[in-house]
Amino acid sequence: MGALSEAAEERKAARLLAGLGLLTLKLNVQGQVGWPDRLVVLPGGRVLFVEMKLVGGKATARQVLVHRALRGLGHRVETCSSAAEVVALAVEASE
Repeated sequence: MGALSEAAEERKAARLLAGLGLLTLKLNVQGQVGWPDRLVVLPGGRVLFVEMKLVGGKATARQVLVHRALRGLGHRVETCSSAAEVVALAVEASE
């Protein structure tokens, strides 16, 4: 069986994170582009922004700018290519 699409991996990650008791939100900021695909709400008032890309996929120039701005405000932004990678990052960030 081949690799899942970005959207399918993102949905799988959301299901797995929900199973761990973590909240996730699909980001669709109306009128704005470049925002990460998903926001993972972590314990302790922390959040993790996740950009999903297939292996070898690259962020657009606008995504790079938005990610840089979020990081500049102290937020963690990660690019992941699989649901397993998202879950591992969220678990690590929750500790």
